[in-house]
Amino acid sequence: MTGESSNGSAEAIRVDGVTRTYGDVTAIDDLSVAIGGGQYHCLLGPNGSGKSTLMRLILGLTRPTSGSIDRPDAQIGCGFQHPNFYPGLSVRENIHIFARIVGADDWDWNQTVVTELRLSRALDREAGDLSGGFARRLDLALALIKKPGFLLLDEPLGALDDVSQTRLLDFLDRYAGDGNTVLVSTHEITEFEPYVDRITVLHRGELVFDRRVEEIPLDGDESLQSYYVDTVLAREGISVDEE
Repeated sequence: MTGESSNGSAEAIRVDGVTRTYGDVTAIDDLSVAIGGGQYHCLLGPNGSGKSTLMRLILGLTRPTSGSIDRPDAQIGCGFQHPNFYPGLSVRENIHIFARIVGADDWDWNQTVVTELRLSRALDREAGDLSGGFARRLDLALALIKKPGFLLLDEPLGALDDVSQTRLLDFLDRYAGDGNTVLVSTHEITEFEPYVDRITVLHRGELVFDRRVEEIPLDGDESLQSYYVDTVLAREGISVDEE
């Protein structure tokens, strides 16, 4: 899937020696990682690993204590675990208002997003009355509506049913295949395993490894999830044989 983004960014994000502390707590510790343009990239780690802090740093929602982050000129879209939209407006109104705010006037694309995320039958429902799955889909639609060259998603499969998960996974794969960069933050890689190009694993704010999938030394039919879990256990000083 690698290649130059349709928005012209050969390398979407470069994090260089970044540390972020909150008082005596180090959330990110001297982290350097590059997120290449046109890649389907998975940011993996357990709770407290620093994934959310790194995403906030990338988005400019917080600043590094030290180090630097180079961001692309391309649009950045983001979707978080807690959806962000106007609850008193319908799904359709949310999409139209957000499209106007960001200058997204490609209505064919907007309709594609609505179809791919299976929102068509909820367009006239008030957003605040949506189930968890529909609310998640609306938030994802708003992240995609401006057709960002860089798409950052935090646990995007949360609250989605199996059909919606499969549709979203396939859609994100095609989206990255068109030269856009997709960065997914998750603690569970099983569903993403057939799709991702690269995996970055964090543990307690530190980089454990950052590799293309084909560079990861899997043993026989070992899954990426098993390799990841064993790596984190080893980081904790726990022998896999003891489990």
